[in-house]
Amino acid sequence: MSSTGAAPGRGDKAEKPPMRDALVAAAFRLFLERGYEQTTVDDIVALAGVGRRSFFRYFPSKEDVVFPDHERCLADMTAFLAAGSADADPVRRVCDAARLVLLMYAENPTFSVQRYRLTKQVPGLRQYELSVVRRYDRALAGYLRARYAGLRDGILRADVIAAAVVAAHNNALRSWLRSDGKGDAEAAVDHALGHVRASFGAEPAPAVSGGPGDVVVIVSRRGAPLWRVVQELEAALGRG
Repeated sequence: MSSTGAAPGRGDKAEKPPMRDALVAAAFRLFLERGYEQTTVDDIVALAGVGRRSFFRYFPSKEDVVFPDHERCLADMTAFLAAGSADADPVRRVCDAARLVLLMYAENPTFSVQRYRLTKQVPGLRQYELSVVRRYDRALAGYLRARYAGLRDGILRADVIAAAVVAAHNNALRSWLRSDGKGDAEAAVDHALGHVRASFGAEPAPAVSGGPGDVVVIVSRRGAPLWRVVQELEAALGRG
């Protein structure tokens, strides 16, 4: 997934960046030189050479210029989840959706590391970032709730898996950011998400109703714990 938000140190210097990208670049230059709290919107637009109206056309607040691509990434994630087929493994699908966030960060390591350091220093930005994370969590949980509708503890299952995906993704992402963006971020996130898929396995089989002659077939991951196989069997028999 491509990021539209340019940042310091990115792009062809011979080309004038779009206004939105110029505002992001100006903001981070000032944040690094003066500090976040000491920089005003007026300072940003003056350096970018545009008016206040232009700033608020792209960003509702100064906080939003720090996270210029999250709205688009959230929209991409929501669309990706909605486009999934009905027979797709929902755990795999939400893990793949989380990778969209990682790709947004990994496309420009310099900008991502600068933002990480800035966010650690400014309590207001940490709260803003947490609110963004909650929105990703809700998007994943919403998809899973729909997939697990009708199953025993379907909502609980959905919320727990969504939280696990977010926690695994963020653990790997922050480790990469703390290393100043060195190493293979995608491999680190894939490794972390692998733990989620190993823990929660494939989608439970839907309940099957019918006469006493019905045959129920359970497909389970090799090495799955016995309790999970029993749980899936109960769900298939309608006892969940």
